[in-house]
Amino acid sequence: MPSARLAPQLTSPARPETAPRTAYLILDTESIPDGELLAAVKFPGKSPEEAIELAKAEAVAANGTDFLPVAFQLPVAACVLRVSPDFQLQSLALLDAQEFRPAVIAAKFWQGMRIYPEAKLVTFNGRRFNLPLLELAAFRGGFAAKEYMATRRHRYGGSIDLFDWLSNFGAVKLHGGLDLLAKMLGKPGKMQFDGSQVWPLYREGRLAEINQYCLCDTLDTYFVFLRTRVMTGDLTREGETIAIRAARQMLERRRGDYPMLGQYLDTWK
Repeated sequence: MPSARLAPQLTSPARPETAPRTAYLILDTESIPDGELLAAVKFPGKSPEEAIELAKAEAVAANGTDFLPVAFQLPVAACVLRVSPDFQLQSLALLDAQEFRPAVIAAKFWQGMRIYPEAKLVTFNGRRFNLPLLELAAFRGGFAAKEYMATRRHRYGGSIDLFDWLSNFGAVKLHGGLDLLAKMLGKPGKMQFDGSQVWPLYREGRLAEINQYCLCDTLDTYFVFLRTRVMTGDLTREGETIAIRAARQMLERRRGDYPMLGQYLDTWK
């Protein structure tokens, strides 16, 4: 099984002065249980693998799901899309591509927050999971997140959580989640993987596939975001069509880089 141990903080790169402005950062993450922490806190004397299995069984008995609290999770995938002020997709990045080390993923994310302090974060259920996951990784690794803590962490206006926004901040249940909303728009949504398969895939060493799955979820989040901006009046339907067409052209050029991206494009209606 691949190691999930944390790695040293990295040196932060500078943003080129000539780089076009980025207004939004679309984020999604995937995570695995932290067996060492579970063994230390809840199951002393057990191996990390045994601690994870015991914790999952305990969670199923209590909640009907084996998904563990965010405090006992480590990031093994983080995808970030940069989006311009006119909602055009500028770039996509899988953080710590090739190695996918939890601490390096977290370090790169918080470096990005410093490089793009003016960009607004966009997530789906990020306030409940993605951002706490990366905040706790910053706590663990001692990574600075000054601008984020000062300006983006408050519930209303600091970032855009599309799950919060579309559920009227928890007033209604949004059954089906991102998969439902993506498919409403004719986008692929979930294909062969879902979040429950991340841990088994990780144990098999299939980190690249986990990260490509994360990429597809991040793209779905971007397209759902576009439609919500049509609803707010910040984007016209024509502007949405232009942004989608440009995104598709960019993704077609990257098709060969990620096998799952090819499947995503082929499934796109």
